[in-house]
Amino acid sequence: MKRMHIHVGVKNLKESISFYSKMFATAPTIEKTDYAKWQLEDPKINFAISARGAAEGLNHLGIQVEDAAELTDMKSRLDTLQAELVEEEGTACCYAKSDKYWVNDPSGIPWETFHTLDSIPVFNESSDAVEAASACCVPSGVSSVATVSIGSISKKSNSCS
Repeated sequence: MKRMHIHVGVKNLKESISFYSKMFATAPTIEKTDYAKWQLEDPKINFAISARGAAEGLNHLGIQVEDAAELTDMKSRLDTLQAELVEEEGTACCYAKSDKYWVNDPSGIPWETFHTLDSIPVFNESSDAVEAASACCVPSGVSSVATVSIGSISKKSNSCS
C-alpha cells in the first residue's frame, strides 16, 4: 500500500511540532533537532517538517511505497510522463536510506517516489556543506520549493470548504 508524503520547511521547529502534534493528536514518530516526521495511519500519510535554512512552505510531495516491487511499478508510471526522471539508489536523506525517483510536475513542484530501506543517524551523508545544510535532499535537476501562505490568499465570500 502506498502512503502520501508531504515535506514542509518550517521557521520554528518546536512550535511546528507542537502545532502538528495537536492537529494529528499524536507526537512525531521521529523527532530530531532539525526534523520531525509523523507516520500516520489515519490519514495514511508520511508528513515531515524540517528547519534547515531553506524557504518555509511546501518543500516537496511524494509517494512512499512499501517494497521494491511497488517502487518498480511507480517508476513505470513515471517513465510515461513528459518529465525528466532523476533516479537515486541507496541515497541518505531525512534520517533514512532510500531508493528514490524524482520528477517535477507541470507547475514545477518536486515529487519524490521512494522506498525506505533503513534508518540512519544523520540527516544526509553529503560531504558538501551547502548541500548538507539544505532543507531536504531534493536533487539538482529537480525544481525548488513552491510556497503558499494563507496570508497571501485573499478571502472571498464564496470560498470552498
